[in-house]
Amino acid sequence: MSEMQSLILDTNVIISGLIGHSIPYNILELVLERRVKLFISQMILEEYIDVLSREKFSKCADFTANANIVLSTIEEIAIGFNPKDKVTILKDVEDNKFLELVQISNADFLITGNTNDFIIKVFGSTKIITPSEYWNTYKP
Repeated sequence: MSEMQSLILDTNVIISGLIGHSIPYNILELVLERRVKLFISQMILEEYIDVLSREKFSKCADFTANANIVLSTIEEIAIGFNPKDKVTILKDVEDNKFLELVQISNADFLITGNTNDFIIKVFGSTKIITPSEYWNTYKP
């Protein structure tokens, strides 16, 4: 039996999963069912909470209730890291916190739908890929 995969999810993957897009939803399900490990930092958790509570998402049916369930489950099951070293590679400086987590955690995958800002495909030993790339090639 191989080691359980470790993932870092960009906020857009969680939103897409909660809205019901199939592959991000399936990836979120893997996390919530503990079939993969989710790595997180306090800064990323705070971004999840901030973005998922935005007014525009409350218009989607059951979004807020489901977001609260997902967030509390993530807080319970995710493996937390406290990155100390700053990374300044990405143009969108807010996204560097994901690379800072990659750097300290050595996650297998950083999954993001944001291919405009995440122009690098590998950071350290971590593959930076889209939800579709992950699902079609690497899902356990």
